[in-house]
Amino acid sequence: MAFTYRHNAGFGKRIEYFIIGRMLKEGLDCYVPLVDDDGIDCVIRQDNGHYIEVQIKGRSKDVKMGDAALFAALEHEPRDNYFFVFYSERLEKTWILSSEEFLQECVTNLSGKNIGKKSIWFNGCKTNEIGKKVEYAKERYDKYLTENFERFKNVGFNQ
Repeated sequence: MAFTYRHNAGFGKRIEYFIIGRMLKEGLDCYVPLVDDDGIDCVIRQDNGHYIEVQIKGRSKDVKMGDAALFAALEHEPRDNYFFVFYSERLEKTWILSSEEFLQECVTNLSGKNIGKKSIWFNGCKTNEIGKKVEYAKERYDKYLTENFERFKNVGFNQ
């Protein structure tokens, strides 16, 4: 299936609003910056009055087989009170990682056009019993998998 530039360009924003909508539904106080030039897609005000910053990354169900949860060429330096929400449409899975956790789990590109940028690959690909390639979420990242956003309600300040 061919995709238009408009579809591809709009996917990220659609997923941001999808995730923010889920957070709002769970009762989180979410604020969306008008400008996204610092990697902040959403700011959450906690009950204790502190704020956390969230970057949302999504992968479309239409990416090539094996890349359902590959998030590549990300620029990131450690930040307090900063979190990533990674969402795979094809796997229908969501992972939440703090800035520190992301930096512990990601790989840094050592060569090529994206040298110095970070990547994380939450899925693998295998051949099933009938010879068809299937994707699966890697177990090593299960501790970050979530079905809700409780973590944002309970996270301590500067964690």
